[in-house]
Amino acid sequence: MQAEDMTDQLQAARPGVKAPPLGPVALTTLLFGAFLPMLSFFIINVALPAIGSDLHASSGELQLVVGSYGIANATLLVVGGRLGDGLGRKRLFLIGLTGFTIMSLICAIAPTIGVLLAARVVQGATAAAMTPQVLASISALLTGEHRARAMAMFGVAGGAASALGQILGGVLVEANVFDLGWRAVFLVNVPIGVLAIAAAYRLLPETKADRAQRVDLVGAALLALALVLLLLPLTEGRPLGWPLWTWICLAATVPAVAALGLHQHRSERTGGDPLIPPTVLRLRAMRIGLLLAVAFFTTFGGFMFVFALATQGEAHMSPLEGGLSLLPMAVGFLITSVYGPRLQVRYGAGLILRGWIIQAVGYALLAVVALTLWPHVDPWRLAIPMLIAGFGAGLVMVPLIGVVLSQVPPAQAGLGSGILLTSQQTCLALGAATVGTAYLSLAGSSWGQGKALAAVALTITAISLLMTPITHQLRSRRLPV
Repeated sequence: MQAEDMTDQLQAARPGVKAPPLGPVALTTLLFGAFLPMLSFFIINVALPAIGSDLHASSGELQLVVGSYGIANATLLVVGGRLGDGLGRKRLFLIGLTGFTIMSLICAIAPTIGVLLAARVVQGATAAAMTPQVLASISALLTGEHRARAMAMFGVAGGAASALGQILGGVLVEANVFDLGWRAVFLVNVPIGVLAIAAAYRLLPETKADRAQRVDLVGAALLALALVLLLLPLTEGRPLGWPLWTWICLAATVPAVAALGLHQHRSERTGGDPLIPPTVLRLRAMRIGLLLAVAFFTTFGGFMFVFALATQGEAHMSPLEGGLSLLPMAVGFLITSVYGPRLQVRYGAGLILRGWIIQAVGYALLAVVALTLWPHVDPWRLAIPMLIAGFGAGLVMVPLIGVVLSQVPPAQAGLGSGILLTSQQTCLALGAATVGTAYLSLAGSSWGQGKALAAVALTITAISLLMTPITHQLRSRRLPV
């Protein structure tokens, strides 16, 4: 509080300079709404083998520990944004943060895999109430350079959480403080959440939209149905031997998606407030941005899932060593966190294009290591590929939302951000299901885990290179402030 007051006093003392409504401490508190949900998504990966052993969970159930959170989050993100617009963004932020903290505690004490999965679903839903309020509050309270910097910091918070999550998870599982084991990866959210709740209650201003939009519950239900029909058979099909119900669910995904599309068109045509407005999807920058988001978050979420299994499998790394193998990737993200916002203003979409190329080089080198040295690998031998891949991934992830929204009309930026965040969470869950299933199938064959990991890395390399000409279609070179 003192730091924020001092900043406000200094700015107020300058003639003609008005202090922004969000001081440094308040903005940091708000950004926890981006940091904690992403941390909770990725911190779990390194603990999955321990969870499977302790709760006697199958590989499919472990994929659901990741995927169920993402499905609930993706389905309700836009709903959470709409509720915040009508009821108050500070109020929804506090409700989401409080629920997220409570669910983290329940996850930490879960006695069975069923309880853990149920708590993860509710945890994802509470995160969906919290995260949309971050971008909406930034847009409502800040302008010009302050808003551009805060938007960049939103990307930094998500990127830092995804990179640091598995390192922190490895440290907590290995340290086994108070004999908590994997439960510590959930329990760590509790004290952070309590402090953030207190700070948010005291520091965040309340804002509402001038016109609250109606909540499209039918659209949210159809989106949830489509995601469950797609992801459930993809996660459970392989370990169960692909029974008939898995194929029926996959086939039913097509009419479910068609029903969602028809409902969205009808809702917008009749003056409603659809969950995913077709007019926003018709914007060229949004279509390109969504394609980039799908490519990046599906492959990134899938890689994080399989990397944890591979390093603690045939490579025989401990959870700590598996987490430390990701330290160079975290360093790459840290570098982009420090310099990324400045470079984003200078290069705009060109920064993302460079990120794809650098990421491709990193994953290609990782494939070489997996093919030539596996299973005799350790954090040192993986360091250079992971550093390069992390640096490239940071250059894609950190500026993506800000660059795309800079090319969307201001009146549709809020809807655009909701759609991009929904695609982010959907694709992270989709990555764990699709990439995870492909990896587990290859790893269980004559290929082994090393070649399976190399196949995943080379696939991401190819996708990264395919995204470079598409990224070039984002015409803006500079991010306006």
